[in-house]
Amino acid sequence: MNEKKKVVLVGCGFVGMSFAYSLLISGGVDELVLIDVNKEKTIGEAMDLNHGLPYARQKMKIKAGDYSDCKDADIVVITAGATQKPGETRIDLTVTDTKIVKSVVSQTMESGFDGIFVVACNPVDVMTYVTQKVSGLPYHRVIGTGTLLDTARLRYFLSEFLEISTHNMHAYVMGEHGDTSFVPWTHAYLGSKKILKVCEERNITQEKLDEIYHDVQQAGYEIVNRKKSTYYGIGLALNQLIQTIFKDENRILTISCYQNGEYGYKGIYNGVPAVINRNGVQEMLELELNKTEQEQFIHSCQTLEHIIKTVVDLLL
Repeated sequence: MNEKKKVVLVGCGFVGMSFAYSLLISGGVDELVLIDVNKEKTIGEAMDLNHGLPYARQKMKIKAGDYSDCKDADIVVITAGATQKPGETRIDLTVTDTKIVKSVVSQTMESGFDGIFVVACNPVDVMTYVTQKVSGLPYHRVIGTGTLLDTARLRYFLSEFLEISTHNMHAYVMGEHGDTSFVPWTHAYLGSKKILKVCEERNITQEKLDEIYHDVQQAGYEIVNRKKSTYYGIGLALNQLIQTIFKDENRILTISCYQNGEYGYKGIYNGVPAVINRNGVQEMLELELNKTEQEQFIHSCQTLEHIIKTVVDLLL
């Protein structure tokens, strides 16, 4: 990676600009380049962000640019894509966003880019697959946000219910960032104590845990129905992922990671806990799933594989 930390953001909609604004507040990046099909909006967004620099944590170069700026970028973040409409699933976006992401990645690679792709457009697991196939970059340098936001939502809901800080909730959402995701409750902890044991002691039923998961799984749809789109949560999740890479933290995050035989599946991207550092994905943290959890994971993989084979591969 370069000594100076450079990020190129492709897509200046609500998600992209929520991420950009969070970077302005948190710091940790030396240069941020904005790219969007609406060039005038991009210029305006760069101006607006620059005007906040006197109150920002650190000096940052922010500008509207083009794909030639990707050449020496450390990370290219892709948030470009169609907006999810009320009543529309993430999978409905597949055809449109495959074409968009294919174009974005092709133009990025033409610049000579050789860094890390971070993908945050939906359906994110499928779009991460598209990004890797089009770019040809090593699997560990193409990362999707996966179930990073789902996991944050899970920890928030558990924190509210159990009245314990979110920082002490160690639980994951795995699988597709969508309808086939699931929670491996056997690996959910409150501090160092199994949540299943906590529930047993407090007479909390599995039905209540299922209800919490349902709230997590439906959260995106609920927000879309009320305000058309979600962006603050994913913007902060993206910031966390970028900071983890630049700081070389070896932190475990639930991202969309290439499956190479782990959990009995190969050839797709899916949401799993993985160790993230300056190289991208250092390794996947393979959990020992019980029979039900393993079946849920395979079902999620098969769902994604069907979409890839019947829709995506035909477009690529």
